[in-house]
Amino acid sequence: MTDRPLTLMAVHAHPDDEATGTGGVLARYAAEGIRTVLVTCTDGGCGDGPGGVKPGDPGHDPAAVALMRRQELEASCEVLSIGDLELLDYADSGMMGWPSNDAPGSFWKTPVEEGAARLAALMRHYRPDVVVTYDENGFYGHPDHIQAHRITMAALEMTELTPKVYWTTMPRSAMERFGKIMREFGEDMPEPDPAEAAALADIGLPDDEISTWVDTTAFSGQKFDALAAHASQGENIFFLRMGKERFGELMGMETFVKVQDPTGAAVPEHDLFAGLRCPDLT
Repeated sequence: MTDRPLTLMAVHAHPDDEATGTGGVLARYAAEGIRTVLVTCTDGGCGDGPGGVKPGDPGHDPAAVALMRRQELEASCEVLSIGDLELLDYADSGMMGWPSNDAPGSFWKTPVEEGAARLAALMRHYRPDVVVTYDENGFYGHPDHIQAHRITMAALEMTELTPKVYWTTMPRSAMERFGKIMREFGEDMPEPDPAEAAALADIGLPDDEISTWVDTTAFSGQKFDALAAHASQGENIFFLRMGKERFGELMGMETFVKVQDPTGAAVPEHDLFAGLRCPDLT
């Protein structure tokens, strides 16, 4: 062990992603004195504009949306006590199949090697002990999430670092509960078409395939407030409809798949830093 603080780096695609999947661990580990670093890859310019105006509709200004979302991201980081925010600032690519996927400067269009080299420089600077990002499918198939996964794994190969590496996921049992709560709070939501339903069924993993379960219930209020900081996207953030208590019940446990671990810590784990702490701190 050295005097350097333990460091967690989370690599996310858009403003607000940091709160949804990792808000709990970011808040928990910051409270424990661990350095928390958030890398946000895109500017979020394909999000909703003021009044809920959608990308491509009259009045949607991606540059103005990006500025607004940066301010919201900074507010979210303050809520979660994130120590360092790094912005790669690529253009938001939008959902898979949108014309913005191929726009000049879009994250999806950016060569993986270019994005990875920039991220590798940040990794060398912060020297994270734990790195968290998405799986190969970006958890649910969003092009910017997939690209975040790709540049993270490529960046790790470019460095001499050997952190523990995790991909975010969700247990299928929680997905079932989530579906029930969505129906409870969104009775007027249209039924997904068969293709969407099949894609949703593939999200997450069977419970016994999840390596790491981190209880962040004590920080679910911060996680909720961090999501609420992204007010411009409130129409798309279903979780805000359920209130803090129900939110904590559903979102208090954050789950991950461990894909690299030089410590050899046994699974299932309940701490991303298992095997890295001094014995008297475990």
